[in-house]
Amino acid sequence: MNFILKTLIKQKLKGVPDDQIDMIIALVEKNPAFFKQIADEVQAKIASGLGQEEATKQVMMAHQDEVKGMMK
Repeated sequence: MNFILKTLIKQKLKGVPDDQIDMIIALVEKNPAFFKQIADEVQAKIASGLGQEEATKQVMMAHQDEVKGMMK
């Protein structure tokens, strides 16, 4: 499962080092409900007319403190 997830992330985040991709995967595996919530919020913003990049940016900015806390 990790190999498939890592491959997909590498395709989307070209140039991101493997150690950072591994960190992202670990965060998602430890907190799947949180990342599901983020995905749902992004999809809601896209449905309301925002582009994917802007929607993702807005949601991640709203949750930046939580994400930073997880990375420590």
